[in-house]
Amino acid sequence: MRAPSIILVGLGAAILSACASDQGLTPKAALTDANQLAAHDTLAPAVKTTASWPDADWWRAFGDPQLDRLMDEALAGSPDLRLARARLDQARALAGLADANRYPRVDANADSVYQHFSENDLVPPPLGGSSDSDNRLALDFSYELDFWGKNQATFEAAVGRAKAAEAEVQQARLLIATALADHYIQLQREFAQQDITESLLRQRRQLLDLTRQRVAAGLDSRVELEQAAAAIPAAEADLAAIRQNMDLTRHRLAALMGAGPDRGLAIARPQVGFDDALALPTRLPAELIGRRPDVAAQRWRVEAAAREIDVAKAGFYPNVDLLAFVGFGAIGLNDLLQGSSRIAGIGPAISLPIFDAGRLRSRLSARDADFDIAAEQYNATLVDALRDVADQLASRRALDIRLQHNRAALARFEESYRLAELRYQQGLANYLTVLIVEEQVLGQRRQIADLQASQRTVAVGLIRALGGGYRPATEPETTAGSVARPPAA
Repeated sequence: MRAPSIILVGLGAAILSACASDQGLTPKAALTDANQLAAHDTLAPAVKTTASWPDADWWRAFGDPQLDRLMDEALAGSPDLRLARARLDQARALAGLADANRYPRVDANADSVYQHFSENDLVPPPLGGSSDSDNRLALDFSYELDFWGKNQATFEAAVGRAKAAEAEVQQARLLIATALADHYIQLQREFAQQDITESLLRQRRQLLDLTRQRVAAGLDSRVELEQAAAAIPAAEADLAAIRQNMDLTRHRLAALMGAGPDRGLAIARPQVGFDDALALPTRLPAELIGRRPDVAAQRWRVEAAAREIDVAKAGFYPNVDLLAFVGFGAIGLNDLLQGSSRIAGIGPAISLPIFDAGRLRSRLSARDADFDIAAEQYNATLVDALRDVADQLASRRALDIRLQHNRAALARFEESYRLAELRYQQGLANYLTVLIVEEQVLGQRRQIADLQASQRTVAVGLIRALGGGYRPATEPETTAGSVARPPAA
């Protein structure tokens, strides 16, 4: 072997032995298996083999055409949803940029520089010491030989971020739809409260007329008359507060649709139906991973973080670029396109880190930490998703029991009020007794209206907890142990 070759081989071995090492650096976090989260006893009473996951347009099951129209407007006009879509477009564009870096690049370049050539530089006389143009017309070719998978990993990380952004669009859609449904149900509750208060107001006016008659007949004093009269403005104040809340709810609905507050004025009384049946599909919690867009988005972030680790590890190894060019070069424009002015060249460009004061190891440690953060955020999101489902079920069970007891209590209070009013008309009871029983009836009616609205709200909450009809086209397969390692130095 010739001496220069021996020197190059020895120098190469010395360089490789001195290169930075990624030994001892690895992520610490692991993804939680959904099936290992104990939820069977909590969810089992509601799980049915015939139950299905929510549809993408789940709100149509409520049977309210006006709600359907409002949903269409909100999903088309919401600024929050358009913002999420813009972020998706950005993520897809960055993925396209990362994809392009995996392929060769060819540029057409034309340079013409008029300059004065030194008599003591590379250009000999007579050109040296004169002024002329230095011209170049060429195709330049470059290609990074991705031996360690850096460009591929960069592309896969960008795809993961784009998939996360895609899931975030669906999450934004779900949050807007459920928020609109919640406020719409709130408006329905306020209409019911308005009905109750208006009925109470009519009833109190009738009692005021009766009290006046009793005072005229000498059966009651002005004390009872003042009590009956004071009850009317109190009910009117309650009615004004309810109508204020209705205006505010309409404003919120209009904002969710991306419209001005005048749009809310056109919203008529909601007619949301309600199905008392409540059931969960089987294979919960395992399928919840793919059914909730926030969980899916976090899984894609974990996938992207894993690929970023691969990118950081590739930085420890030689970077090899293949460079080439072909074209024409000449001093002066007259000879630029002559055959004798042809230029061409090809060759590799190699770089290898030798001493970087720990920059590469610190960068890899940061990427490992990014993976750990993304993995633990995924774990927390998954736990929170199961809690959300369990919360909706617990709330529904409690609401069913409370509504049953409130209805029984209302029936008794209504009978008590009927008897109190009858006794008052016959002069056997005073007006205070009627007011006390009336407040009890009013309280029960309001509670029942609130509980019925809460049942509908819980139904929407369960739909949100189950992902609202989301189903990703593709799913990541990343686990903490799947982070690829490049070949050891």
